[in-house]
Amino acid sequence: MSSQSADPGDVYVKAGTVVFGLGALATLVTFVPLFLHLTPLPTAAYWLSMLMPAGFLSALVGLLRNARAQRRRAESAG
Repeated sequence: MSSQSADPGDVYVKAGTVVFGLGALATLVTFVPLFLHLTPLPTAAYWLSMLMPAGFLSALVGLLRNARAQRRRAESAG
């Protein structure tokens, strides 16, 4: 366990990482049939690929929240 307190954006970064990973996996799964000349997957599978940018955005928001919290701590300490 870490003795460091959790920053407000840590949850966003962790969730964004998981969502991005799921979106990347969905992207790979949807493109494999196209390259192997198999039957394409249904449209819903392509919509799951949209999880990748959503996860990236969530992680970015978390990083920005952490940066703001760190700046506030530095200003109040100094």
